[in-house]
Amino acid sequence: MTASATFCATLVDEWVRAGVTTAVIAPGSRSTPLALALAARSELCVEVFHDERAAAFCALGVGLATGRPAVVLTTSGTAATHLHAAVVEADLADVPLLVCTADRPPELRDVGAPQTIDQSRLFGSATRWYFDPGVADDAMRDAWRAIGARTVAMTCAVRPGPVHLNLPFRDPLVGGADELPAARAAQRPWTTWSGTSREPAALPEGRVLVIGSGPAHGGVPVLAGPRNEIVGPSVIPHGDALLRHVTFRPDVVVRVGPQPASRIVNEWVAASGAHEVVVAPSWRDPSHTAAVIAGSVEFGRADVEWMAEWREAADVAIVAIAGVLDDPATVSEPFVARALLQAMPVGSQLVVASSMPVRDLEWYALPRDDVRVHANRGANGIDGTIATAIGVAIGTRRPTIAYVGDIGFLHDSTALIGVRARDVDLTIVVVDNDGGGIFSFLPQADALDPERFERLFGTPHGVRPEQLAAAHGIASLTIEDPAAFAPALRSTTTTGGVWLIVVRTDRAENVKVHRELNDAVGRALASRRR
Repeated sequence: MTASATFCATLVDEWVRAGVTTAVIAPGSRSTPLALALAARSELCVEVFHDERAAAFCALGVGLATGRPAVVLTTSGTAATHLHAAVVEADLADVPLLVCTADRPPELRDVGAPQTIDQSRLFGSATRWYFDPGVADDAMRDAWRAIGARTVAMTCAVRPGPVHLNLPFRDPLVGGADELPAARAAQRPWTTWSGTSREPAALPEGRVLVIGSGPAHGGVPVLAGPRNEIVGPSVIPHGDALLRHVTFRPDVVVRVGPQPASRIVNEWVAASGAHEVVVAPSWRDPSHTAAVIAGSVEFGRADVEWMAEWREAADVAIVAIAGVLDDPATVSEPFVARALLQAMPVGSQLVVASSMPVRDLEWYALPRDDVRVHANRGANGIDGTIATAIGVAIGTRRPTIAYVGDIGFLHDSTALIGVRARDVDLTIVVVDNDGGGIFSFLPQADALDPERFERLFGTPHGVRPEQLAAAHGIASLTIEDPAAFAPALRSTTTTGGVWLIVVRTDRAENVKVHRELNDAVGRALASRRR
């Protein structure tokens, strides 16, 4: 055990020296040597999760919020497989994540030993680097620090992402470490994306539209939502509603940052015929229409008339949407998305779930640059939203809000285990429509008879989120009056601790509200043109 303990202590020492500040541990026996080494370092915030999937998404949240990898550690066997969803998300979203799976030693593999599976390259091509150093041996002592340093360098490389260390340990698993190998003088710093070339890509002449986080000056229209955290005269919100009713013909489209959730926006870009430039750390061109993939771009002279056209249309859409949502008679899901972002305290963090919450936020909320918005949109799954929010809260030490649907809430309910004992300020806002609300917008809703649609897609569950929260000792508020929502959110974020806010909606009415919003924008734009 001395060699294993010393090896693990050396790894942890390298990680701490490189700036790692958080470790998330799922309990297990085989992982004891590394768990003890992590817990021994006062520089690390160590969080323990009963469920491995929740642990992985918590670590993902830390990396998402801070740009620094967190360690996630599990025991061997099926425990390791529960990390896969978070590893996939970290891969596709370019989030640093240091994944450590304990394993049985070679003599216990393929002989029917309990809790033993083939963990070699368990996550396939989703990792930036995979390494199994074998059972710790003093003969490899001089390589231990290099292994620790490389894991951090690879997870924070030009394209950040997950690194997988598979670590076999022999019994006994408990013991003390000897003196560590001498530390090296130089540490590799965090590496950030700097592009595929040294010079920024020069854009062709013509009408330029930016989608995402745009240029600093106000002369180029920037189609942006809350996830882009950019405001100013050039920012054009409500792109989904606008592009349903008006036709703009850009010569150049520059996409910066995450792909919009709106199918309308993405299909419009693909069909526009514009010269399309993607600024991203990895190849992101699902429509196969991008002309250039670049690390940065150089904007030319602004087109004042082009900017004015977008600004005028956006102002019309802003007024039309506000007219529907700012003083409603009943609570709706677009109202919740809009009011939530408006009511968040300055400097707070928002983790928004995939499916309808991220769409409603993008479509109907006005961007802010004084809060941060996160979403697991690498693989666009509903996995781990609450655990990700816990990780964001741990990583930032800021008030954090998780905005999630009822299915996503139930899907990640194991993240609630022990959450009240964590030192986090977290408000979970659940839009509860008793099922999968997004499916009501798809052709299946009209093509199938109601009973079959409900069974296969609507999937009502009958679970009250408040009751589930109460089982974990979490206080909850249920909102029925629209005027009560913002005060409730301000109250929970001011009070601190862990809270649940439940807003009940109806799936069929939700479709009607979305249609009403789009129609309101269409009428307003048509009136402007007359």
